[in-house]
Amino acid sequence: MEQNYLFAFLLTLFAGLSTGIGSAIVFFAKKPSGKFLSVSLGFSAGVMIYVSFIELLPEGINVLSDKMNGSGAWFGLLAFFVGIFTVGLIDKLVPSHENPHEVHTMEDIEKDTLGHHHKMYRIGILSAVVIAIHNFPEGLVTFVGALNDPSLGITLAIAVAIHNIPEGIAVAAPVLYATKSRKKAFGLSMLSGIAEPIGAVVGYFILSWIFTDALIGMLLSFVAGIMVFISLDQLLPTAKAYGEHHLAIYGLVAGMAVMGASLLLF
Repeated sequence: MEQNYLFAFLLTLFAGLSTGIGSAIVFFAKKPSGKFLSVSLGFSAGVMIYVSFIELLPEGINVLSDKMNGSGAWFGLLAFFVGIFTVGLIDKLVPSHENPHEVHTMEDIEKDTLGHHHKMYRIGILSAVVIAIHNFPEGLVTFVGALNDPSLGITLAIAVAIHNIPEGIAVAAPVLYATKSRKKAFGLSMLSGIAEPIGAVVGYFILSWIFTDALIGMLLSFVAGIMVFISLDQLLPTAKAYGEHHLAIYGLVAGMAVMGASLLLF
């Protein structure tokens, strides 16, 4: 494994701070349109589904197969569904109205902001915390993936970065409508993204003594499951809820095309 720590860290930093792109969109636009949200969420889902099935899961299974012979594929499959179960359980434990992956239209946000500024601000804070927790293992896997294979690290960073853009919107929008402060909205969104590189460095150097190729294979398969669940259970239904079903599908296809092209280029 090539120990290029700086390169791996910069990739995770790029992925994490991309939440700032989403918050910047909120910063410069008074309210993101339903069309924009539908396309961006669909695009993010397309990227994650494609990279999960074409890159992460096959790479994880290949690594495991090299170390475990015939049983490697079964362990990879198991890790994939454990990832699905884990993120599904996390979503169940988070109250739906405070879950950034649940559907909240911009009209709902505006209505709540008018009469419940404190409530909306709390939603923004909770969204940032939930997303930060979600970004922590993402950063670790991106970091480890980059150490193992720089090309895979770039692919992971791009996929995570694109996914983080709508997450940045999820944090910034309620804070902006609650406080009318673009600085607070932008800053809180960026803080949630910083969990990405923190997760990479802290997680790796605390757990490095137990890291093996087999564990990396399990993590790659595990994250593939997480990404597929988020895409099918959260991103696509949310995109459809904004009333732009076909735009969401167009975004999905575009995301797959961009991700496919990036895999070939890198």
